[in-house]
Amino acid sequence: MNQRHEDERSRIRAAMDRLLAGQPTSSNGSLTGVALAAEAGVHRMALQKRHADLKEEFYARVRTETHQTPEVEKRLRKEVVRLKEALKDSRAAEAASRHRAEQLALAAAVLILRQPDSQAQPAPDNVIPLRPSID
Repeated sequence: MNQRHEDERSRIRAAMDRLLAGQPTSSNGSLTGVALAAEAGVHRMALQKRHADLKEEFYARVRTETHQTPEVEKRLRKEVVRLKEALKDSRAAEAASRHRAEQLALAAAVLILRQPDSQAQPAPDNVIPLRPSID
């Protein structure tokens, strides 16, 4: 690792300590990755990409030291609940559509079987038979 990389890591660790102690100097003090990056003076994407291990360490410390769930995790849990509900609704709509399709197929089969015998009743003048009658 180069010196710049090590410097970023030490600033992130110091920022972790300040945020967990409730003494932020350059962020809003929330226990999030964005606040950690701001507090450390590093770009948010640097924290996400180069120092992902430190970000995960920060979230683990938030859980253990403050007995809180990180904001990111709370948002993701809410999103999971919303997506599960949407999936449940989608599956119910799919089941209803399948049921309707089965009913329509059965109704079509019944109508086909109920076709009147072409010799017993002549077709009305406005009906064109699809199959030519066999005479």
